[in-house]
Amino acid sequence: MTQEDVRKEASKKKASKEGASHLQFESETAMRFIVMVKANKDSEAGVLPTEEQLREMGKFNDELAKAGVMLAGEGLHASSRGARITYSGSKRTVRDGPFAETKELVAGFWIWQVKSKQEALEWAKRIPFKNGEEVEIRQVFEAEDFGDAFTPELRQQEQRQRAAIDKNKQRAGR
Repeated sequence: MTQEDVRKEASKKKASKEGASHLQFESETAMRFIVMVKANKDSEAGVLPTEEQLREMGKFNDELAKAGVMLAGEGLHASSRGARITYSGSKRTVRDGPFAETKELVAGFWIWQVKSKQEALEWAKRIPFKNGEEVEIRQVFEAEDFGDAFTPELRQQEQRQRAAIDKNKQRAGR
């Protein structure tokens, strides 16, 4: 066994222990995707999932978490409880929900960390939806995507923000 093989095996064991077995080697690049669950008449009417639907989704979320894929996942209240803000110069216009175009709304989301769009699609095909639900998958920007415009000062600012976010999560008990 070469030194590189030993390193890869150690990295593989470490990743497995950390629950991120799908990203086994340091050379593999993680990509983040947001998976948006599109709203429908039921979600906009405030119809909550049944116990069976919650169990099925809980089982799926357990699989995502165990595989090291799921970074976040939340359902959203109906748009009637929300608002939209339009920006035009210094003018701010607030419009309260509900919003007419249900197909343009989001009812919930996940943030997944995977190796590729194809892996995200494979996971998405396993979502336990059965009644015409729809999801949209979009890649999340990473710092390196912004090139030279994302200066060292801006990178430090983002690191401070992420640290503050982590503290906020701990303070909220999440």
